[in-house]
Amino acid sequence: MTTTTAPRDDLARTEEDGPVRSGAVGAGRAYALLLVITGLAGVLASWVITLDKFRLLEAKVAGEVFVPACSLNPVVSCGSVMESDQAEAFGFPNPMLGMVTYAIVVCVGMSLLAGARFPRWYWLTMNAGMLFGVGFCTWLMYQSLYNIGALCLWCNLAWVATLLMFWYTTFRNVRNGFLPAPAWLREGVREFHWVVPAVHVGIIGMLILTRWWDFWTS
Repeated sequence: MTTTTAPRDDLARTEEDGPVRSGAVGAGRAYALLLVITGLAGVLASWVITLDKFRLLEAKVAGEVFVPACSLNPVVSCGSVMESDQAEAFGFPNPMLGMVTYAIVVCVGMSLLAGARFPRWYWLTMNAGMLFGVGFCTWLMYQSLYNIGALCLWCNLAWVATLLMFWYTTFRNVRNGFLPAPAWLREGVREFHWVVPAVHVGIIGMLILTRWWDFWTS
């Protein structure tokens, strides 16, 4: 007596099986939780900045002075960042955009925890959105360090959250074959997935350290 095993279609495949390239795939619990946690961190940062922005505007109208709680010294000064032109790059406070986009990431993470599967175009669209987020955060970082001359701790939290969700989404798309890559790169991503995000965060930290070296060491 012989038995045959029906071939597994792409809907049943996971990233551990190798490149998928087509069909819909889900995600492991670790990645889904990463999206939920980084998305919530982004929502929190955006919410706090938005509230402080409104309080700052209300204080100006009333002829008063409002100092955000995260304005700790001349360098770590959220108020200076909030009052800059760069804080309204699209004509409205940047964190209002963040509250929407980060909330979407949380929803995707929760859906994956519930067993949802998405097709290739969905994963690539999400990856593209996160790439825009990293690019925008990089521009804001440059403006903060070299033009505004001040740091916002809540903004820093959003920067780190954005780059983490971007890199790990990119890694998943590489492993699943949604982004073309040679086998050695897919294997390297699997084994050393933490290296690129760690280096990225390290570069940000180094730029902040060197930009105000005299202040930190005085």
